[in-house]
Amino acid sequence: MFAIYAKDTLVGHSALELGDPPMGVAFGKFVAADKYREIQHECQTNHADQSGLALSVKTPAGALVPCAGVAILDYSNHAEDGEPAYVEATVLGIPYPLYGELFREHVARYEQQFSGN
Repeated sequence: MFAIYAKDTLVGHSALELGDPPMGVAFGKFVAADKYREIQHECQTNHADQSGLALSVKTPAGALVPCAGVAILDYSNHAEDGEPAYVEATVLGIPYPLYGELFREHVARYEQQFSGN
């Protein structure tokens, strides 16, 4: 799992299981850590500019992932009764070749679209 930080504080994790390789984007379900509560309101109400949160992402090995930006989109306050809350982590602008190294499966799925298989 990738670790998501607000400044130096761990706020959650994500497998970043989905992606858009040509755009260098990876995203997936966000699993909150205890400290997420401190920024949750901002993530629920401000989906346009979260730069004040200084969000960053680290690989499972602890290396900082260079990127254009990180966002946590929290839709939990829109969930109907009985529906699970949905919170997504998105990482934008991960450069190549690093994107391909971190997300081989995203690249493979993308390339498969054009292989005729």
